[in-house]
Amino acid sequence: MKYKLKISPEEVLKNIDKCVRYARERVEVVEFSPEDATRTELNFLLEAVQTAVDAGATYINIPDTVGYTTPEEYGKIFKFLIENIKSEREIIFSPHCHDDLGMAVANSLAAIKAGAGRVEGTVNGIGERAGNAALEEIAVALHIRKDFYQAQSPLKLSETAATAELISQFSGIAIPKNKAIVGANAFAHESGIHQDGVLKNAETYEIITPELVGIKHNSLPLGKLSGRHAFSEKLTELNIAYDDESLAILFEKFKKLADKKKEITDADVHALFTGETVKNLAGFILDNVQIDGHKALVQLKNQEEEIYVSQGEGSGSVDAIFKAIDKVFNHQLKLISYSVDAVTDGIDAQATTLVSVENLSTGTIFNAKGVDYDVLKGSAIAYMNANVLVQKENLQGKVEQISAHDGI
Repeated sequence: MKYKLKISPEEVLKNIDKCVRYARERVEVVEFSPEDATRTELNFLLEAVQTAVDAGATYINIPDTVGYTTPEEYGKIFKFLIENIKSEREIIFSPHCHDDLGMAVANSLAAIKAGAGRVEGTVNGIGERAGNAALEEIAVALHIRKDFYQAQSPLKLSETAATAELISQFSGIAIPKNKAIVGANAFAHESGIHQDGVLKNAETYEIITPELVGIKHNSLPLGKLSGRHAFSEKLTELNIAYDDESLAILFEKFKKLADKKKEITDADVHALFTGETVKNLAGFILDNVQIDGHKALVQLKNQEEEIYVSQGEGSGSVDAIFKAIDKVFNHQLKLISYSVDAVTDGIDAQATTLVSVENLSTGTIFNAKGVDYDVLKGSAIAYMNANVLVQKENLQGKVEQISAHDGI
């Protein structure tokens, strides 16, 4: 109020009443969300919320805008408001937590325990600064500890892993291996004592079954001699949708990978599927990458089967690849970040490459992803996809064929 809005508490209350009434005249459901609620003096917060309710708000969101509060404090805020807000209609309260102190999920669960009716958050906990409350962690916690929270979510938990991977793909933010619920290590047991216990009874060290969140055990190992039928069965087992055309493409990639790996894991298959999804963005394909020291040659093909070959020279292999791709596309962009993360285990692991670029024409930031067992090829795919997104924005969503500089 003092430093940002530069208005008095009385003016704040007047604005709440004015704005909520304006919204309620035009739509049936209005949510009121008082910024930085957890650092607000409690009686004034109550006055502000009551003003919003009287003006027509139905949903009251209590944001921990800077991730400051603790579960005990946050629960007390919800309990206080729920007990003291007066209304003849049902008012639904919701937490909106940031993770600056690592307590976003715990705070959200405390709010539910205190009577909150819904939760605001994000998949994988993505969000500004340290992120927001991870919805998948909250949903699974409510399921596993239904005895304590006495609440349930309508989310289909078996889609958790697939949704987390999808969000990772489109956000360009990798899922940490030690991430709760959906991380690669969430159901891994390295300690000998733990392994012994799990083999005797999974409940000794697993409170969540992999199947609950859509992660299935590798009951059908795949290898070099596996055929199309076994591969399609694995796709079905992993809830990966496919048609005859996509099956043919995926199976071809699988056979190439099987020539390099002794055994193909579920993570490998997911990576194949994800890689094919991002690789074929708008129909563009990376045909070939060749490296010679600090020089690179890339070959791209558009959906019209037109092939473009470009050379680039940089400070290293990846820089040379990116410079070669830059020559193909007729626009300017700036590389913001570049990272590589192994998505499967072993020396022959497939890797995910994540890049963030800025379209210098508009200032828009785009995230893109590439998956391949060849890190350099995966990097090229990711950067190609980033260029396609920039071009799509520049052409207002119309990407018909790749644009090239004269002479390429």
